[in-house]
Amino acid sequence: MTSAAQPSVAATNSIPPVEQVRPHIKPEEISFPLPKSLYTTAHIHLTFLDTSVMVFLTTTTVGGNSAGSVKPMGSFVYAMPDRTSPGSTISTTLYSYPASVEYATRTAKILARRMGVPVYVGCSIDASGLGLIVEEEMDGFKKIVGVIMKRWEERERRE
Repeated sequence: MTSAAQPSVAATNSIPPVEQVRPHIKPEEISFPLPKSLYTTAHIHLTFLDTSVMVFLTTTTVGGNSAGSVKPMGSFVYAMPDRTSPGSTISTTLYSYPASVEYATRTAKILARRMGVPVYVGCSIDASGLGLIVEEEMDGFKKIVGVIMKRWEERERRE
């Protein structure tokens, strides 16, 4: 092998050092009991990104799931505000699970409209499977959206 084909020591040492960067994405995990729903806890995994928001929703019930049982992952929905009509949103279902797709879509559309940014919502909440009446479901839904919006507003004030 000729010396021209071998990399020089100077070329090998000219790689700049890697700068250590602290992650700026800080996911939040929030849990609270659903109003008027005894023994049901809502769980939110919330991540604010630079240009969008990711939300994952699920519930647990005391004595509901036996040890070792696995809850389905649920639906995954993308929604974004409609720039031509501020009162409406555009959404698409990326992954559909029949028991949770309506809840995920409703959540994604409301959050996208209120936040003004695209929102991804993963949701395994099956409101009918929880055995809730309409008022209990709506109170739980309002509480979930309210908690997420409160965190969003706190974040907006800090920035």
